[in-house]
Amino acid sequence: MGLIDFIKGAGEKLFNNEASAEEKSASIYKYLQRFNLRTEGVSASFNDDTNTIKVIGTVDSMLERKRIVATLGNIEGVEHVNDELQVKTNDNEADDNVRYYEVKSGDTLSGIAESMYGDANKYPQIFEANKPMLSDPDEIYPGQKLVIPAEK
Repeated sequence: MGLIDFIKGAGEKLFNNEASAEEKSASIYKYLQRFNLRTEGVSASFNDDTNTIKVIGTVDSMLERKRIVATLGNIEGVEHVNDELQVKTNDNEADDNVRYYEVKSGDTLSGIAESMYGDANKYPQIFEANKPMLSDPDEIYPGQKLVIPAEK
């Protein structure tokens, strides 16, 4: 999928500047596991020079792929995610409609749902797709990238 840009100064503080690239990569892997994202066959490494995480491997669905990339990109200090993940099968038409949304000042999940689906009451779909990165539907911040699943 390529290089996806994120806001370097936004997101969860995962590692300090003194950590080695190997330590940062290990922290990233543990971070993905903490969110119960499928990490078997997936690896990620951090490049200090470019503030980029490169993620490779194979996942089951486009939704899973985008959840992993969004989770990695929403780490403080990460400016780019080089997404080299492969999807096992793309036989589900809905996979093609999974996309990202960058939160703007004043956004709410219901407002985003209204703009994406035409129905503010569908915000739980967005919330669920971004769990456990999001633990509260009212706690989103400008610059955060969210996964917008296909409409159900």
